[in-house]
Amino acid sequence: MTITSETSSVPGFVAELVRSANEVDRLTSDEIESLLLRAITTVRDLREQAGIPGSGTEHDAIIRLNAASTGVTTFSQANISAILREAADMVRTLWIVVDSGTVVSLKPSWPSSSDRS
Repeated sequence: MTITSETSSVPGFVAELVRSANEVDRLTSDEIESLLLRAITTVRDLREQAGIPGSGTEHDAIIRLNAASTGVTTFSQANISAILREAADMVRTLWIVVDSGTVVSLKPSWPSSSDRS
């Protein structure tokens, strides 16, 4: 899924995540899991468009969202609400970056083997 600045579904999805965070008691665990999986996909797509790589470690927000999506039934409503708000914040922040046209480029912080010669 390529998200362009003309896509209005991202702001709508952020609103849906925030509404859901405020109404966790009305959601089923399947609905929560579905929202989190959509958030993971959206965050990955937006990161890719902005040139931001994921770390793949437990500190990566996508890893945390994935863990939350698989364990929805074990969390309290307050925790689920916080997770949905975090997902909304990530999507919103990345959308702002992509919509502004900002592209991140990273350089390694260590010298390459050719630099040491």
